[in-house]
Amino acid sequence: MYYNDFKDLKLSGLGLGCMRLPCIDGDDSRPDPAAVQEMVDYAMANGINYYDTAWGYHDGNSETVIGEALSKYDRSSFYLTTKFPGYDLSNFGKHEEIFNRQLEKCQTDYFDFYLYHNVCELNIDKYLEDEELTNFLLKMKAEGKIRHLGFSCHGSLEVMHRFIMKHFEHIEFCQIQLNYLDFEFQNAKDKVEELNNIGIPIWVMEPLRGGKLAKSCLGGEKMLAKSNPDWTPANWAFSFVETVPGVTMILSGMSNFDQLKQNIAFFDEKKMLSDDDIATLLTAAHFDTTGKNSGTVPCTGCKYCMSKCPMELEIPRILELYNEHAYSEGGFIAPMALASWDADELPSACIGCGACAAVCPQQIDISGTMSKFAEMLSKAE
Repeated sequence: MYYNDFKDLKLSGLGLGCMRLPCIDGDDSRPDPAAVQEMVDYAMANGINYYDTAWGYHDGNSETVIGEALSKYDRSSFYLTTKFPGYDLSNFGKHEEIFNRQLEKCQTDYFDFYLYHNVCELNIDKYLEDEELTNFLLKMKAEGKIRHLGFSCHGSLEVMHRFIMKHFEHIEFCQIQLNYLDFEFQNAKDKVEELNNIGIPIWVMEPLRGGKLAKSCLGGEKMLAKSNPDWTPANWAFSFVETVPGVTMILSGMSNFDQLKQNIAFFDEKKMLSDDDIATLLTAAHFDTTGKNSGTVPCTGCKYCMSKCPMELEIPRILELYNEHAYSEGGFIAPMALASWDADELPSACIGCGACAAVCPQQIDISGTMSKFAEMLSKAE
């Protein structure tokens, strides 16, 4: 296992994400204590020293099972991370109660890393307004119950920027969804650039995009095999994020012992990709997300459509969220972002006049896409 420097710490290149732990009978709310213990024991014996859990993972049981599994080890031998669950607005105002309960569940007196969880369109205003939460977290840091404070972000670049502008003086790291598919598809590239420009270390979540990138290289296998014929798709995905400047921690939610063993073996040393291999991965991702079977539309964000929309809809942003929802065949990102919008801003507010399509350089059936997106969202409710 190789290690990255973070202040005066040495963090394992690979961290164990605790959102997809092995479960009993496939029930996500019942992580298997024996299987989790086996994984933690192997991880500890083979160099992983970073463990990332959260209040809501496994229906609230991830913190408990990972706390129990780590309790047999000297507290100074690992770094434990959890988060304030701001994805649920009802949790604001309960920060002290939640934090104390997290300490109990994790069987610890302090957290090495603590995050404002899932900063996004739905909660950004609350996160910016809630001075009591920030004052409490800073108090916990002053008392040594939090060693390092950061945030995770599934929101847009604008949302991330707003949060950083408010909390820059005490934010030490930022966790983003980063992989070669989302480098352009979810604009992770610009998030990386901003974080690097202001000197905030990057924590990576979803390097395999929920396992999708562990199954294939999206059609780029033959070209990539010329460089490293023995590498798996997961190897290529991990190496991509290792090559991105500023990356300090790569988290993977490994759901079984074999995945853990394979990933640890690959992280024996950092493996940087060539420019040609990076180009191959990004090209494969582009064709996968824009191909005929992807369900996406080729919006370039030119905004010509907005000048003609009588409803003044933010069409490029809506189409960006539509692409994410269509390509991912659902998921929480688009509904979460749109939950903060007013009714007259949503795809359902489109009146189907077609004025936008008349000026679209990509000849997108925008009204039809709006209608389809509104239907998809209604089925997800």
